Amino acid sequence: MAAQSLRDWKSGLFDCFEDASTCCYGFWCCPCLACTVSGRFGENSCLPLCDVCGPAVLAACGIPIFVPPVAVSLRSSIRNRYGIKGSICKDIAASCFCLTCSWCQMHREIKDNNKDRVVIINTQPAPVVMGQPPMAMNQHGVIVTSY
Repeated sequence: MAAQSLRDWKSGLFDCFEDASTCCYGFWCCPCLACTVSGRFGENSCLPLCDVCGPAVLAACGIPIFVPPVAVSLRSSIRNRYGIKGSICKDIAASCFCLTCSWCQMHREIKDNNKDRVVIINTQPAPVVMGQPPMAMNQHGVIVTSY
């Protein structure tokens, strides 16, 4: 298997003018944008709320936390899925010092990558052979038979 060449993010961390609506949304309600990004990426939409509530609860217990774990892990997962250059150290720095800009960049990346996706749906029924049970293929490519 050949190594996949890595690419840069489709937009920079501070490229708010490429998609002003995303950045306005992130500026006025960053938790809402974060939940949207998480949901569109396929994770639980409420997951980023752990970054909002977690540090307050831990600080009340005397445990300071500065790194938002959900933002860092989603950013790293997005880089991994889409083959983007970077490192966990850069993800931590972006998430700690430019959290809103980081969520906006992730939102733009997912939005751009979802534009390129084409879905083909086969509406033809599965062939039926006399004497054999009908077969169908589920969403994971596994053949399912029913008797």
